Amino acid sequence: MRLLISFAALFLSVILLQLSSGGVGPIDVLSGTALGFSRQEIGLLGSAHFLGFFIGCWWAPRLMGSVGHSRAFAAFTATGAIGLMAHMLVVDAYAWAVMRIASGLCVAGCYTVIEAWLQAKVTNATRGRTMGIYRVVDTTGSLGAQMIVGILAPASYVSYNVLAIGCCAALLPLTLTTIKQPETPASPRLRPRLAFERSPLAAAGVVVAALSSASFRMVGPIYGQEVGLSAGQIAWFLSAFVLGGAVAQFPVGWLADKYDRRWVLIWLSVAAMLSCGVTVMASGLGTASIMLTAGLFGLTTFPIYSVSAAHAHDFASSEERVELSAALMFWFATGAIFAPYIASVLIEGYGPAALFLMISVGHGVLVIFGLARMRARPTKPVRTPYVYAPRTSFTIGRLLRKERDKN
Repeated sequence: MRLLISFAALFLSVILLQLSSGGVGPIDVLSGTALGFSRQEIGLLGSAHFLGFFIGCWWAPRLMGSVGHSRAFAAFTATGAIGLMAHMLVVDAYAWAVMRIASGLCVAGCYTVIEAWLQAKVTNATRGRTMGIYRVVDTTGSLGAQMIVGILAPASYVSYNVLAIGCCAALLPLTLTTIKQPETPASPRLRPRLAFERSPLAAAGVVVAALSSASFRMVGPIYGQEVGLSAGQIAWFLSAFVLGGAVAQFPVGWLADKYDRRWVLIWLSVAAMLSCGVTVMASGLGTASIMLTAGLFGLTTFPIYSVSAAHAHDFASSEERVELSAALMFWFATGAIFAPYIASVLIEGYGPAALFLMISVGHGVLVIFGLARMRARPTKPVRTPYVYAPRTSFTIGRLLRKERDKN
C-alpha cells in the first residue's frame, strides 16, 4: 500500500493522459468521416501521431536535462492540449495532421518523464511490484480511453475540449506532488542497428507488431463503420482488442519462457493470420461476433512486441539492455508511422477487409523470416525472463533492465 501511495501522483497522471491521448485517435476517425475527409486523410492523422511520438521519444530526455522533469512534463501536456483544442478551430485534414504530431509528441514526452521519474525512485526490491502496478494502470487507462468514443460526439468542439481538459488535468498530480523530482538520467544512445545486430527476427517482429496495433488502433474505427458498427459499438470493438491483448500476456509469457521464442513468434503470427481471416468472415454475423473476433485479434497480435523484445535481449549483455530497448522502440515507431496511412489507402481502394489482408501479409512474411532465422543460428540456452514491455518511451528500457537481468 505504501508503494502505491508513493507513486499515486504519477499513476493518476498516467490514467488522465491515457484517457485524453488514447481517445483522440478514434474520435478523429469518426470526426473526419463526418466532415468528409477521405480515407487516406484519416490514415494520415494516425501516421502523424506516431511521427510526433517518434520525435518526442528522441527529444524528451534532452528537454528534461535542460529544464527538469516537472517543466518538461508541463511543456508536453501544453503541446497536447493545444493540439486537441485547435481541432475544431481549423477544420482541415492536413492542419489536423500537424495537431496530431503535437498529440504524439505529448504522449512520448509525458511517458518519458513519468518513466524516468519511476526509474529514479524504484529500488530493486520494489521494481517488480511497481512495474506490475504501472502496467495495470496503463492498461486500465487505455481501456477507458477506447470507451470514451461511445460518449463523445464526433466533430464537436466540446468533445475535443473534454479531451484537452483531461490532458491538462494530467499535469496537476505530477506538478503538485511533494515528492522531490529526481536527477535527470543520461539519455540512451539511439543505435537502430543494434536491434538487427542482436536479432534480425526481433527487429522484424516489432515492425510487424506496429503494423498490427498501429493500423488497428488508428484505422480500426473506419473498419467498424464499414461493417455497420455505431460509435458506441466501435468503443467496445477497440476495447475488446486491448482486453484481448492484456489477457494474452500471462499465457504467452509462460510459453515464451518455456519454449523456443522463435517458435512462439511463428505460431503467434500463424494465429494472427487465422484471426484476421476469422475477423473478416465474422463481419456479417452480427455485433457479438465482431466483438469476439476483435478480442481474438488482440490476443494473437498484442504480445508479439514483448516476445520479440525478450528474444532480442537473450542475445544482449546487461550493459546493452537500455540501448537495445530504445532501438526496438525506434523500429516499432518507424513501422507505426507508415502503417495507418497504408491501411487507409488499401481500405479506400479495396474495402474494409483490406486492413486485415495487409496485416496477414505482414505476419506471413514474419513466419517465413522466422523459419529462415531458425536455420541461421541456434537459440540461447540461458534466456532472459519474459517481460511485458509497454510501447511508451525509450526510457522504458531502464525500468525493465533489472527484471531482464534476473536469473
